[in-house]
Order: sequence, then C-alpha cells, then structure tokens
Amino acid sequence: MDTQTLITELQSFGLRLAEAPEGAPGAGAAAPGEPASPASPASPTSPTSTDGEGRAAWTSRRGGAGPTQHVAATLRGATVMIPIHTDQAAASPFVARIGRDGAGTVERDGRELAPIALVKAPRFYALSTQDGIPYPKIALLHGADVLASTVLQTCIRYTERDKACTFCAIGQSLAAGRTTAKKTPEQLGEVAEAAARLDGVRHVTLTTGTPRSPDRGAAHLADCARGIKARVDLPVQAQCEPPDDFAWFERMRAAGVDSLGMHLEAVEDEVRAAAMPGKAEVSVARYFEAFEAAVRVFGRGQVSTYLIAGLGDSLASLLDASERLIAMGVYPFLVPLVPIPGTPAADRAPPSGEFMRALYAHIGPLLARAGLRSNDVKAGCARCGACSGLSGFEAEGRAAAPPDAGAAWTSTSESSDDASVQLRACADAGHVSRVPPLAPGHLLRRARAV
Repeated sequence: MDTQTLITELQSFGLRLAEAPEGAPGAGAAAPGEPASPASPASPTSPTSTDGEGRAAWTSRRGGAGPTQHVAATLRGATVMIPIHTDQAAASPFVARIGRDGAGTVERDGRELAPIALVKAPRFYALSTQDGIPYPKIALLHGADVLASTVLQTCIRYTERDKACTFCAIGQSLAAGRTTAKKTPEQLGEVAEAAARLDGVRHVTLTTGTPRSPDRGAAHLADCARGIKARVDLPVQAQCEPPDDFAWFERMRAAGVDSLGMHLEAVEDEVRAAAMPGKAEVSVARYFEAFEAAVRVFGRGQVSTYLIAGLGDSLASLLDASERLIAMGVYPFLVPLVPIPGTPAADRAPPSGEFMRALYAHIGPLLARAGLRSNDVKAGCARCGACSGLSGFEAEGRAAAPPDAGAAWTSTSESSDDASVQLRACADAGHVSRVPPLAPGHLLRRARAV
C-alpha cells in the first residue's frame, strides 16, 4: 500500500495499538475480541509510557479543542496524527504492534504494511510556569514540531447545547482539569521559549473559543502573539471566527501573527445548521468577505480554513468550495471528521478513505499549481499537515483531464485526476452517498443526553 493511501485509510479508520507496555497510549485499546478500557480523565496528556527518569516517553490526547483523540506518529518519514481514542478506532482493521521504545509495525489482516514510531513527549512537558502551572496545561505539542494552545478554553456556543458545534469538545479538557480557562501572553511566551530551546519547536498555533466580544477573540490572540514574539522568534498562526471589524487583521499582523485561520468546517447551509447551529449564524458569504480582507493583509497562502469531511457536505460541495478558496489565495485544509466521545457527533461514521482520496487527489495538484503549498505556509495547521493527507498530494503534479465531456463534471478548474473525476461524477449523479447531516431533532436529543 502506497504511503498516501495508507495515511488516508488510517485517518479514516483509526488505529488499534496492540502489545503496548502498561500505561502506553492504547494500552487500554481493544485487541481483537477484547473491550477497551477508559483512560484516567485526570491525566493531563492522556496515557503515556515513561522513560528511565519517570518522564512521559510519548503521549496522546483526549478531549479539548482542535485535533484530539489522536496519537502523533512517524510513518515512512511523514508525521501523522492518527485517531486511537474513538469507537471507530477500536474496531479498525489496522493494528500497530508497539514495543517499549514506541516503535512497531502497522498491520492489516496479519500483513505488515509499514514501520511506525510514536512521537516522543517533549522535554518541556516536565516544567511549570513561574506561577506554578504545568506547561502542558498552557500548550501542547502537536505533530512533531508545533506548539499549540487554546488561549480561551471557553466558548459562548459550547455552553448553549442547542448552539454548540456537534463535533467540538473544547470544554472536556477544562472540565477534567487538564488545562486552564485563559492563557496569558506571559505564560505562552515562557512555554514557547522553552519548547523551542528544549525540543526544537518550529512554529506556534493559537486557537480560541469564541467570546461574546465583537473581535471574536482576535484581541487576546494578538496579545498572546505579542507575548510569544517578546520571548522567542517563532512564526505564529492565530485562529478565530471572522471579527466584526476586519481592521483586526491589521492589528493581529502588527502584533506578530504570521498566518491566519478562519475555519468554515462545513459549507452547505443545511449541514452547517445541523452540525454547528450557532456558528452557522455567521454565513458562508461573511466568511468569504473575511477571507478576501485577510488575504490582503497576510498574503496569498497565509490564510487557511478547515473543511471537515464527514459532517454531511457532498463531495461536489467540498470540491467547489475548495476551488473557490484556492482562487482567492486561501488554503483549504481538508480533514476527515474524528467523532469525539461525549459529543453529539460521537456516533457519526468518519468519511471513507475513498472519499478523502478523491478530495485530496483533486485539490492537492490545484494547490501546487496555484503556489499554495503547505511548506510555504509560515505557521499553523496547513504548515504542519499531520491531521490530513492533503499535503502528500501536492507533489503529484498536473492531474489528468476529465475522461470525456459527457461526465457529470462541474469543476471550475482545468483538470482533475481520474479517480476524483469518476467518484465526483457518481456523487453528482447520486450514486455515491454522502454522510447525512444531523437532523435538528437528532441533534437536540443527543445534546440533552450528553
């Protein structure tokens, strides 16, 4: 199995870890025929193995904002975030047999596919701030070289379950005591300096829950970026909803923010209303206005947005939105849904590997031709790329032209690869089912049950 296909399949199915040492990530993960045991909710970074001095040798993560339920691993030279703490991962056909050194082999049906090595926990995790807060409560290592923090761990929508995004777990880590509600610029500067010095961290991602203020968190993000740049010269991405006043983009840039993320997540109105009813009140049109204004400030390729496949958007809608974003100079960071236990979307099925590969195979070459490669993004999720298989498709060059004029093809681009064309044609003709959107009644029932 080629590397791109393997990564895509692992991120859709998840991974079971077998023969792990006691306390290692996935030590509680189910082996075939065995039930999974839950991890301690009090653990600040989730289950870990330890080195000879009692420090964590590697970590995984549960709950919280952004990428979660994953373990970071190196697979054929690529750093990949792979779901292991989901119901779907417990039933995955992929299993990794991990030794005490964190290295092992990925297998399927008893056949060895590739060597794998879990990313070791950083040394800065053993430290605490001057005011006594453990560094992992301020910021975490994502992938292999990214420092990430949710600067405001509360959100106006999360507390109103009929408004909350169904896939978000921003409050889980705060409720479990694994983080703090508000990180200060001074704390983030201290942690970032240590992470760069001790562990070679190369860039920083700052995200936020949405406050009630019209800046949508941009003011605090700007302060935090300023605090980091006062201590260490690292590129910083800030992520928030579009502020009411686009002048905040200039202010954030002046404070030291190098790239900006504003995350659509879903694009079809029906899907947005069901999957994120509060956030859907900010229209797609408003997001595109914000993208246009942000690109003028940060430049082409330095503005990005998350698109989560599996919330209900059709393949055609995701492709069309991605093409429009690329034309504007915005990087569409496509990721598969990771259903998080304890959220209303916990029982949703992630998109298939075939669905994700069709997205990647079409969008990757378009990004390359537009000069929006992930390696050129200064900081953030698109630069890291570990939660998606998209960056691996950027190097595939010019994709093949559609096979014939009669195909059900509505792309605004010049070409696409054959697999993408065929699957999209089927999708447009109604022959490939998309993940159905959550109906409002189902959403409310699930919300009340959580």
